[in-house]
Amino acid sequence: MIVPLTGQQYEIEAGDYRATVTELGAGLRELLFRGQPLIDGYGAGELPPAAAGALLAPWPNRIDGGRYAFEGAEFQLALTEPARGNAIHGLTRWTAWTPVTRAAHMVLLRSAPHGYQGYPFCVEIDAEYRLEPDTGLQVAITARNRGTGPAPYGTGSHPYLTVPAASVDDCQLSLPAARWLPMDDRGIPSGPAAPVEGTAYDFREPRVIGATRLDDALTGLERDGDGRAWARLAADRGSGARVGLWAGEGYRWLQVFTGDSLGPDRRRKAVAIEPMTCPPNAFVTGDDLLVLAPGQAITHVWGIQAL
Repeated sequence: MIVPLTGQQYEIEAGDYRATVTELGAGLRELLFRGQPLIDGYGAGELPPAAAGALLAPWPNRIDGGRYAFEGAEFQLALTEPARGNAIHGLTRWTAWTPVTRAAHMVLLRSAPHGYQGYPFCVEIDAEYRLEPDTGLQVAITARNRGTGPAPYGTGSHPYLTVPAASVDDCQLSLPAARWLPMDDRGIPSGPAAPVEGTAYDFREPRVIGATRLDDALTGLERDGDGRAWARLAADRGSGARVGLWAGEGYRWLQVFTGDSLGPDRRRKAVAIEPMTCPPNAFVTGDDLLVLAPGQAITHVWGIQAL
């Protein structure tokens, strides 16, 4: 028997939507609408390239040097981005998650609450992926502090949105963000968030990406009447296909990455739009960092829909 590198594959479907969620990291490996991909996924025999579809917890993005202080104690995380000397994208994406509930249109996976090196806190996380025929994918991430003391926490997800186009250069992008976060060459914030007006980061009105290079965190998100902040990617010509990602209340940041540093098979082929509850380096700065009291649970919800 051949076992996929990402473990058990959980296939769900509803209407014209189909998705596959993996045992490894509770990641989103593929999402299709009428047979066409809405995200740039990967094969069952591969590991997730460039964090494609990964669930990021108990922090998203980077921690400078993997070092942080909390409640008067100092901690050192493994440097999982060694070239830049950072701890990146949390701790759970390389662990096996346990199925709790499964139906034709949904799956709920759970991570063990045990502490990790540099993160000695007992935070249990549930990841529910659900498809609806009319509204597509909804992802609910719930964290519960099972420990006896407070725990620092943040979460994010890492889907690469795609539409039929040769390159993201030919795509139109809209982002509901009024501010962007300056960062150094290691991906660590170098100053406070600044207005996007007059910069290359202003996509509040839809426009063609062209040669713009993005690997940046944005905030000041405008929301609709349901509290959702919508980012949209569209084919500028040809099919006219559009895909939208929405981030519910509590997701205060979007990291947007045009894939310029990836290998030739993935470079500028899709746009990662990553809903995050906090910005890079939040364990150090405390910016939008959540602190879960013993017994406290918190849920964040985001989704993807064909438009």
